[in-house]
Amino acid sequence: MVEFHEQQVSIFIGQDAEGEWFAKTRNCPACGKMVVHLVSGHATYNQPVGGRVVAAWQTVIRETMVRPKGSGRPPCPPEVPTSLSGDYVEACTVLPDSPKAAAALGRRCLQNLLRDTVKVKSGDLSDEIQQVLDSGKLPSGLHNSIDAVRNVGNFAAHPMKSKQTGLILDVEPGEAEWTLDVLEELFDFCFVLPATIQKKKDAFNRKLQEAASLQ
Repeated sequence: MVEFHEQQVSIFIGQDAEGEWFAKTRNCPACGKMVVHLVSGHATYNQPVGGRVVAAWQTVIRETMVRPKGSGRPPCPPEVPTSLSGDYVEACTVLPDSPKAAAALGRRCLQNLLRDTVKVKSGDLSDEIQQVLDSGKLPSGLHNSIDAVRNVGNFAAHPMKSKQTGLILDVEPGEAEWTLDVLEELFDFCFVLPATIQKKKDAFNRKLQEAASLQ
C-alpha cells in the first residue's frame, strides 16, 4: 500500500460556467513524484502572495487525477500475453478521457484474443463472437457477457465496429466499460485459471515425487 504525506496544497486556478477549479498537489514518498488532481468545487481560502490557496473545502463536485495518468480498473494479470495486455492497459488509461478510443482498443484486444487464443476463424468480430458462443466452451455467465458486447455496442447500427475493430467510432453509454469488463472475464478464464490449475498440479506432482523418494 502506498501512503501519501498529509502535506498537500490546493490552489485556485480559475472559474467557468461549471464552477471553481483547483489544482491539488502532493508528493508521493515512494517515488518522489508529484501527484496532481484537478478539482471542481467550493472552498474557503488563505491569501498568500501570488494566489489563493484552499484553507478548507466546502464542497468537492469532481476530482480527477491528471498526473500520473492512471485508471481505476484492476491491473492486467501477469499471465496475459503482452500482445493483448498492451491494448487493454492503454484502453483503461484513456477511458476517462476518451471512451471512444477505449472502446476501439477494447474491441481490437477482444478480436485478437478470440483469434490467437480461442482460435476462431478470422472474420467480422460479430461472427467471431458467434463462433465462440456456438462452441459451447464458455461458462454460462461469460457466454452471456460476451454475447452482450454486440448489443451494448449496437453493432447492428454501427457495423464498422465489427468490420474494423480499431476504428474510433461513436459509443453507446457504458460500451467501453462493458468491453473491458468482458476482457477481464476472458483473461481470468483463458489465462489466470489455467495457470492456477497448472500450479496446483505441479505442486501435487512434486509431493508425489517427494513421497516416492522416501519409500
